[in-house]
Amino acid sequence: MTQAAVSPVLHSGERPGYGDGFAYDEARHLAAYLYARELARDRQVLDAGCGEGFGTVLLAETARRVTGVDYSAAAVAAAAAKYRRPNLEFRRLDVYELPGLDLRFDLVTNFQVIEHLADPVRFLTAVRSALGPGGMLMLTTPNRSASVSENPYHLREYVADELLAMLRPLFGRVDLYSMMGNEKVRAFDAERARQVRGILRFDPLGLRKLLPDPIVKYLFGRLAVLVRRRVAAADGESRSIAPGDFHVLEAVHPEALDLIALCRP
Repeated sequence: MTQAAVSPVLHSGERPGYGDGFAYDEARHLAAYLYARELARDRQVLDAGCGEGFGTVLLAETARRVTGVDYSAAAVAAAAAKYRRPNLEFRRLDVYELPGLDLRFDLVTNFQVIEHLADPVRFLTAVRSALGPGGMLMLTTPNRSASVSENPYHLREYVADELLAMLRPLFGRVDLYSMMGNEKVRAFDAERARQVRGILRFDPLGLRKLLPDPIVKYLFGRLAVLVRRRVAAADGESRSIAPGDFHVLEAVHPEALDLIALCRP
């Protein structure tokens, strides 16, 4: 991801791997990596926006070699210290530098990044430059239709048609899939939505949108923790949500949690 690492003390869900009550967020991210793990088999792989590497290491289980890159030096240092495999390396790199480097990959993964970017087309063009002959980009991004409320860390979320409209001019073939959840996941999302609506009742005029961005993000992080604690209190099963509670549907579904795009030049 191209954002600074999120503090483990005040976890927002933007950097999975920290905080009690965030099993849902971590499992949803890992489900995408587990799907990509099979695509990565015996391939040279780039994980563009690898964060702390908790998913990148899964790709290294099947890939010939994996390079994880991230803009955050702190995230890369944490990943390199925690995950060590002979076919895995982490590098601090701004993805915009990729066109100038002699790097080519069979598979590039790019998960939950483009919603943070002011110029996603420039970013995706840079990522595309790292694809070798016959290579493929797999990206994920939240489906706006399934979002419970606005996220101050996201500059823009997409629905399927908007994502396709952005990707098709850049790639010769784009297949759009859906990240879906089972009944346990749907129950979590329904209770989370109920909790969020309850909190937003205290701001009927939307005055939160007039606050300085750092304050909005601070409050968002605090409320993210509060909401998950309330969900766990209402439904104890939410703590046991695991990657197996999510699956990739190889079609577009209006209730997709995340949109998944497989893009070929």
